[in-house]
This record gives sequence, C-alpha cells and structure tokens, in this order.
Amino acid sequence: MAKYFDVHRDNPQPRALRQVADLVRADGLIAYPTDSCFALGCRLGNQEGINRIREIRRLDSGHHFTLVCRDFAQLGQFVHVSNALFRSIKAATPGSYTFILPATKEVPRRLLHPRKKTVGVRIPDHVVVQALLAELGEPLLSSTLLLPDETEPMTQGWEVKERLDHVVDAVIDVGECGAVPTTVIDFSQAEPEILRRGAGDPSRFE
Repeated sequence: MAKYFDVHRDNPQPRALRQVADLVRADGLIAYPTDSCFALGCRLGNQEGINRIREIRRLDSGHHFTLVCRDFAQLGQFVHVSNALFRSIKAATPGSYTFILPATKEVPRRLLHPRKKTVGVRIPDHVVVQALLAELGEPLLSSTLLLPDETEPMTQGWEVKERLDHVVDAVIDVGECGAVPTTVIDFSQAEPEILRRGAGDPSRFE
C-alpha cells in the first residue's frame, strides 16, 4: 500500500517532505503534484523505478523521461544549454515547460533518447515540489501521470492513491491539481520544435 501524505500547498510540512525524500532515496516510486498535473517520480539511478513507470504508463523505449530540477544551476549539470538558448530558457523557468536538450555525461545512457542522445528537463513553479527537491538535493526522474487509454490525467491525490495504491510507494496530496501537462519544446535541432502544447504559453518559442 502507498503511503499517503496530506501536504499543505503553500506551507509544506518539513517532516512530511523528509519522509518522502527518504522514500525516494530508498528507491521508492512516488506520485506527486506539479504546476501542470500529477507526475510519477523516482531517483535518477533507480532502474526498477524507471521500469515501474514504463509499466504503469506502458511506455516504449523512445519515451523522453524528464529530469525535474530545483533550479537552473542544477539543470545545467544534466543538459547542454548554448549561449543562444540560455536567456530564453531561463526566462521561462520556473514554469510549466519541458525542454528537450542534449544530455551531459551525468545522465545515464539508458535514459537518453536512443537516436538523439537528448533528455527532457524542467523546473516547476510549485512550492511543494521545490521544497521536496531542496530536501532531496537531486532531480526527480519523472513522467506525467497519464494512464494508458485515458485522455485526462487525475487531478485529486485521493483518486491517485485509490487507483495506484499497489504500484507506487507514496502519494503527495495538496488538494486539486491541474489537468494540463507541460508544454514540450525540443531544442535539439537548429530550430525549436513544439512537440506538445500544454500549460506553458508556447508563443514565446514560436
């Protein structure tokens, strides 16, 4: 059974977040709210957690996982950001965007797109996630919590707990969560390509 953490949206309880971070460090898989919608997350080196996310969502090998980072400095450890892109990406963070960028050697090979050697990164604008990332001291490897054959993500923590009780280790509930995933922009080619229009305004990259 998944542990259930009822966390205050604006003033998250440090003790609860410490418990969640400990669970992630112990290779647990969590469901947590973001500034777009619920996500599944685990530690970067947790191969079993990655396999569990693939199984829950029925993902193929071409799926871009996302490294959810606390700030731009942390993001810069895992992806190459050219001088030309630096300003526009920094201006859009934190926010509901996922950026596909060439990965550094810090990212395990198995997480990279098989052909492009890229990975997704993002910095969420969400008090609870920011506090959890600060406690954890490393990014969360994540994927949008959208179940197979469903078009709408779940927006309530209790519903996530009910549906995924036996396949995740913890659920963080902060009340109503959004239902629109991030806007995804691929910066791996000469021109940016909007792969998914979502919660972040895509016009600034068009």
